[in-house]
Amino acid sequence: MKNLLQCWFAPQPRLSPQQTERLASWRMLPEIDRTATFDHSRFVVVDVETTGLNLMTDTLISIGAVAVVNGRIALADSFSVVLQQREISRKENILIHGISGSEQREGVLPAGALLAFLEYLGKSPLVAFHVAFDETMIKRALRQYLGISFKRPWLDLAYVLPSLYPDLMRSHRALDDWASYFDIRNDDRHNALADALATAQLLLVAIAQARRSHETRNYDGLRKLERAFHYSRAGV
Repeated sequence: MKNLLQCWFAPQPRLSPQQTERLASWRMLPEIDRTATFDHSRFVVVDVETTGLNLMTDTLISIGAVAVVNGRIALADSFSVVLQQREISRKENILIHGISGSEQREGVLPAGALLAFLEYLGKSPLVAFHVAFDETMIKRALRQYLGISFKRPWLDLAYVLPSLYPDLMRSHRALDDWASYFDIRNDDRHNALADALATAQLLLVAIAQARRSHETRNYDGLRKLERAFHYSRAGV
């Protein structure tokens, strides 16, 4: 709890003039039309690795992201960064994500890493699997190191997929379940970029099914499916 309170009530971070200018430039980017069709849009699929799974006390170690542009995965349009850590994570945590102590100590200073992420993202809408974790970790880091409140649209495939494949809802809850069902290979599980790529492939599956079964043609349409799933579960 202490770490979280320190983050949310800490004084504004001191940014260099160049960092302040970069942040201002990102803020001034035009908003993206989320009603544009899948064939004329860019989504950014995100995954993170952290020091643990506690949203209150653990911290962000790395961000991996892959863009889906005009309905296709754009491998050249990807992003990966390791944030420099003041204290390296526990050995058991390193065994999961594979980011060594030296990599954590030699990572990119957090403010620079997060600015690079914002510049890569632009104002594109975001996609993740179990958004709450990724969003919370990124938002907290952005507030702590850049002093901004990050309020961007997110789409959660953990709820979109069961809304499109209700027969699989009970047996498929984790990213690995869905990836296995659709024969999506991931040889580097818990690497943020590799997991983002697997999630991007699931997004293409969701887009294809949404087009067929619901005539959904844009990001906002997928978000409606996500909301509909939440409403249906609330009534159970």
